[in-house]
Amino acid sequence: MSTIRITKQFNFETGHALYGYDGKCKNVHGHSYKLSVTVIGKPITDSSQVKYGMVIDFSDLKKIVKEEIVDVFDHATVFNQNTPHIELAKELKDRDHHVILVDYQPTSEMMVIDFANKIKKRLPENINLFSLRLQETETSFAEWFASDN
Repeated sequence: MSTIRITKQFNFETGHALYGYDGKCKNVHGHSYKLSVTVIGKPITDSSQVKYGMVIDFSDLKKIVKEEIVDVFDHATVFNQNTPHIELAKELKDRDHHVILVDYQPTSEMMVIDFANKIKKRLPENINLFSLRLQETETSFAEWFASDN
């Protein structure tokens, strides 16, 4: 049976600030992120299975990515936990805003690594994460490929 890659795309809105950065992105700002998740595997060949012919049901992949990424990061503000913005983060949390403190600089590059680790843990054993593409703007994106890692 052939090995097939399938991709599901997601959208979410997230704010962040880059601690120590020497440009405008040191300020709190947001992006309309587009995340493309590609998995690889062999389609189910057992015709008695309800998911016959599928690598993974798109709805199963959607559930994983929504629970691990979209529902967590959508309309959140992400800060490095070591940022001087920590007082702002506390103030926002106290005002019932959704703030995420991470142990990395919340760049697209670092976020895509975090996302890959979270998604890989949830995939069925016969399905592998092939790649992620996190698009931050119309012209800028970060990609993660299993073959590079």
